[in-house]
Parts: sequence; C-alpha cells; structure tokens
Amino acid sequence: MSDEQIRQVRTFNRAVTQRVGALDDDYLGRGRPLAESRLLFEIGENGADLRDLRASLSLDSGYLSRLLRSLEAAGFVASRRATGDARVRRVTLTRKGLAEWKILDRRSQDFARSLLAPLGAPQRQRLLAAMAEVERFMRAAAVGIEPVDARGAEARACIDAYLRELDERFDSGFDPARSVSADPEELSPPRGIFLVARLDGVAVGCGAVKTLARRCGEIKRMWVASNARGLGVGQRLLDALEAHAADMNLTTLRLDTNRSLTEARALYARNGYREIAPYNDNPYADHWFEKTLPRRSSR
Repeated sequence: MSDEQIRQVRTFNRAVTQRVGALDDDYLGRGRPLAESRLLFEIGENGADLRDLRASLSLDSGYLSRLLRSLEAAGFVASRRATGDARVRRVTLTRKGLAEWKILDRRSQDFARSLLAPLGAPQRQRLLAAMAEVERFMRAAAVGIEPVDARGAEARACIDAYLRELDERFDSGFDPARSVSADPEELSPPRGIFLVARLDGVAVGCGAVKTLARRCGEIKRMWVASNARGLGVGQRLLDALEAHAADMNLTTLRLDTNRSLTEARALYARNGYREIAPYNDNPYADHWFEKTLPRRSSR
C-alpha cells in the first residue's frame, strides 16, 4: 500500500471522528463521552452478557470495566451473574438507564437526520451508498484468520455448520461417513492445518489442508457463514491455506467439490486451480481441481 493510501485513511478518520462527536465529552448533549454512550446503547433494552459486549465492541477488559463502573455510579446499569452459568456476568439497564437509552436513541435519530438534511437527493443517495460500502470493507478488514486445534470446540462448531450446509444444498443430502476422510488428526500438524476466520470474536469461516502424499496436499472443510459472505473471507482463507501449505513443503494442492457449490468453483477457478481427472472416489464430488503452488523466494 502507498503513503497516499495511508494518508487518505487518516484524513477520513479525522473527518468522521470530528463530525460524529467522538472527541466531545458531551456526546449528543448527554454529559458523557461517546464510549460510555455507545456502551449504554449496546446493552440495550434486553441487556447483554459482559463477554459479548467485550467482543462486539473490541474493548479490553480493563477499559470495559472502567466504563461500566462509571455507568453504574450514574445509576444507569446493574450487573449480576447470568442464570445457569455463574462464570458469565449479565449487564442490564436500570429504570433510569432505560429512560436514558430512549433519549440517546431519539437523539441519535435526530443526528442522523442532520447529516442527511443539508444534502440534495442525489448526494444523499451517494452518501448512503458510500457509507454501506465503507461499512462492508471495514467489516472485511476486521476479519482475522489463525490456526486452531482441529479437535477443539471452535473447529467442531465450524465443521458442524459446514456439514449442515452441505446436507441442505446437495440434491441427495450429505453423509460424512460416505465422503473422503477429513479427521482431526489429518488436519493437525504435522499432517495438516486447520484455520478459523473470526469477526468480532465469532468464528465465521474455516478451511483446512491435509497431506495426501509427499509434496501434495488437499484442501478440506472450506466454509464461510452466510452472514459473512461478500466480505472476501473465502479468498483470504484460501490465500492463508496456500501459504501454510507452502510452509509444509507442499508444492501441489488438490480439492474436490460438488456441482451445487458454484461459488466455490468460481473461487478456485479465479485462483488458478485447473480441473483434472478424478483423483479419489468421493461419491459427492463432481469436479476435481489441482494447483501448483508458486515457488517461494529464498532469503
């Protein structure tokens, strides 16, 4: 990325933070900064678990605790152990906090109108479209990808979601016992790798590589949650899997896929995977692909 691109991001950040009042200790005229007001709003009418607030707002525990103490001192929130799980704290609005939440909601609506009101209809539509585009790419940039234990709960949850989707999309359903193996042991070092993509602390995608033979591996369990599609998660997972495969000294990657998975086939074709003759007897596969990984430069 260029210095000009970095400059544009910083200019945009300054313009937005100033315009929305992020620098003001009296956000929306309620006598508190944006951070406290946002936390109050996120707790909402139904309350929220502390760990969910931490993840959704990307706040560290210490700062979140300080914000909550300030809101508790003002009489806006109360916290208690969650029913059924003493390890989880539940935060709810008091009656005073609910009244404040409603005022914030109304003033936020008014502020949004004040941003749009000075613009003509064409400018308004362009601004809204630009906002939606920026939000989408900001979400995409917030996705993180890292290796996890293929035997762990997070990997298992992703695989279960993947298997459910295959069962819904395949004409004949899907029975993993009839398919080619992708056991946790095959997807764990040194034989393989399992990656998870997270957004706001929640797993929204996964992918794996398992070793087939010397220098040859296979991509397995590629899945992206429906609410994260369109953010480029599949492409980033594929890029990361190829990088890890190269680290495993694999020079060729193969995969098979079903004819109903048109998005996956398009992704592989865009990335240089060429269709080949069947290399396995997977009853659910209609297409088989292979790619020779580029040589990594030695330094």
